[in-house]
Amino acid sequence: MQYKYSIIEGKQSTIKKIEKYFEDIPEYKCVGVSNCKDQSLDTILEHIPDLVFINVDQDKSQSIDSFVNDLHKYCKEMPQFIAMSKNQDQAFTCLKNGFFDYLITPIHTFDLRKAMSRLNLKPKVSLNTLCLKSNKEYRFIDLDEILFLKADSNNTDFRMNDGSSIGAYQTLKSFEDSLPKNFIRIHNSYIVNQDYVTRINFGRTKSSINVDSFAVPFSKSYKNNVVIIEQSLSKKSIVTLN
Repeated sequence: MQYKYSIIEGKQSTIKKIEKYFEDIPEYKCVGVSNCKDQSLDTILEHIPDLVFINVDQDKSQSIDSFVNDLHKYCKEMPQFIAMSKNQDQAFTCLKNGFFDYLITPIHTFDLRKAMSRLNLKPKVSLNTLCLKSNKEYRFIDLDEILFLKADSNNTDFRMNDGSSIGAYQTLKSFEDSLPKNFIRIHNSYIVNQDYVTRINFGRTKSSINVDSFAVPFSKSYKNNVVIIEQSLSKKSIVTLN
């Protein structure tokens, strides 16, 4: 089971203390470190961490109440929050907003260990939505409705099963590692959803995969990935010879 955490903190000593604690806990992976709430909001929406450490003394540009309310607008499931502060002045505010714990800085490894021993994260569920961010706009698309992704310079086009196309101002590479395992890269310019593959052509002059009604080329450098798709689909099929 893999869990994600992020840190909202300006002091390197505190950041290193937290990261050092999790070095020997492979189930937890740090997905972002920031020193302001706006930047951390972007990280949370992109990576959807299970746990967020936040220094509530810094970045007074946005209150804790406002920050949590913003997250509720966009997150289907909120992360657990552990507040960090030099005193207890904001303890009630954090408690009111559902924070899991409140640590006094400088934090100690023993305090982290006690907090984590009490933390009972829910088992991870399969996420079925992708968030596309553009400036302050967030668009959510159903992963099951994506046929394939196509690179367009430094942008990416999502071809949907209703025939529409959705553009994202990010490279194809930026999506490759975050998509579920049924999305497989077959070309420098294409990632396909294998659930929609209907035909694979290993021909010498033309190599392609039929994704729904589209013929998508694959390159030699990604041929092994295409073989993986073929083997996966064959296991679920009755195979006959023509």
